[in-house]
Amino acid sequence: MPETAAYLAEGPRVGIRHFTRDDGAEFTARARESKDLHHPWLFPPDTAQAYAAYAGRLNEDPTRAGFLVCEKDSGAIAGFININNIVKGGFLCGALGYGVFAHAAGRGLMSEALDLVVRYAFGPMGLHRLEINAQPGNVASIALARRCGFRLEGFSPDMIYIDGAWRDHERWAITAEMVSPQGAARGRG
Repeated sequence: MPETAAYLAEGPRVGIRHFTRDDGAEFTARARESKDLHHPWLFPPDTAQAYAAYAGRLNEDPTRAGFLVCEKDSGAIAGFININNIVKGGFLCGALGYGVFAHAAGRGLMSEALDLVVRYAFGPMGLHRLEINAQPGNVASIALARRCGFRLEGFSPDMIYIDGAWRDHERWAITAEMVSPQGAARGRG
């Protein structure tokens, strides 16, 4: 982990922090290693130029916030969680997007990290509602939303243009009232 990047929140196995310029080489290498895992759901930047533009938008645009998920024991980047389309005022909401890298998949790290991001969004960021839009066939993404206490709110046909076509999405959401002070969604087993 670059020395200047401090964790915004930490769990037992992961910490979340903002993207830095220094993360480009590791992030893009992990993205290239994970192409088969991500396709056809998402396409994180896999070149230095694409990463610089992506991280710049996440760090500079007030309607976005980007978080790297890092393994605490090694500092290795395990994945990422972004809050996009942040709306203030009466809404206080944002839309989550995320991805795990292949070396970290299936280890529960993203569940821990998503709980941290939710708590951070509802705490220091002052948001009230977060949404996840997942393609119905993306079983892993839907399972993560469910595990982290998001509720299914609906179905949107032809919602987002991805990989050359308009894709249907399930809409999942969580509000601040659904989360206990410790971060776990109320009513979860």
